[in-house]
Parts: sequence; C-alpha cells; structure tokens
Amino acid sequence: MEASDYENPWTLDGKPLTSDLIGDNYGFIYLITDTITGKKYVGKKLFWNKKTKVVKKKKKRSLVESDWKTYYGSNLELIAEVDKKERTSFKREVLHLCASKGECNYWEAYEQFTRGVLLSDEYYNGHIWVRVHRSHLKSSSRASRRGS
Repeated sequence: MEASDYENPWTLDGKPLTSDLIGDNYGFIYLITDTITGKKYVGKKLFWNKKTKVVKKKKKRSLVESDWKTYYGSNLELIAEVDKKERTSFKREVLHLCASKGECNYWEAYEQFTRGVLLSDEYYNGHIWVRVHRSHLKSSSRASRRGS
C-alpha cells in the first residue's frame, strides 16, 4: 500500500485517500469493518465544514477541511469499540466519492438499503436517515463517482 499522511488511512480502490485526491468532491460514503469481529458500519462523511469568522464586524464564511482523516463514524457502539482496540483493527474503505451533500445522502441510503444494514446483526447501523430529491442528483453526470 502507498504511504499516507495519517494513521490507518481510508482506502479507495485499495489505495490511501489523501487530501490531494479529494478534488472537487464534497464527501464520501464509507464502509468501516472491525477486522476482529467482522462487524461493519456504512455511513457518510463530508470533506468540508463551514466556518464563520468575524472580520471587521462582518461575518465571513469559509470552507475548511473536516476531521475526515481521523473519523470513525457516529455510531456510539462503533466508537466504543474503536476506543477499546487498536485503530488498525478497523478497515476504512471509501465506497463512493460524492459531488454534493444530496448525492452523499442518496448513496449512503442506497448502500444501507442494498446491504440490509437494519436487518442484520452484522452491522452497527441502527437507523437510516435520508432526505433526497431528484434535483440533488442532477449535477451528477454519472451513476457513481467511485474511483474517479
């Protein structure tokens, strides 16, 4: 595997995902697997956070890179497991790169429903929250931005 600038890197098509490879993508859909138990989690993470700063008494908004490199999901059971074990015990894979938040919502729900995450004890997922409109996907000229 190629070198990465952070511990236990996310992989995309078997290669570490780095800040240089983000490009114009807004976020990604991921699969985290506990390599000891085999239990998995499907979720989404955005590459960018909006930050507001006051400059000369005016609010100025900017985008800053999120904590995606150190992120291990939002599920409390998964987080507890990550805290108990070596982080390298968790395989972190990027399933889809997404151009917009709406596209992230769509692909996260797609992966969760397709894998039947709520119907299996094989997954940490306990709920699926989704709100997607057809217009959210208009900017996407391809079905999936996997590996692009």
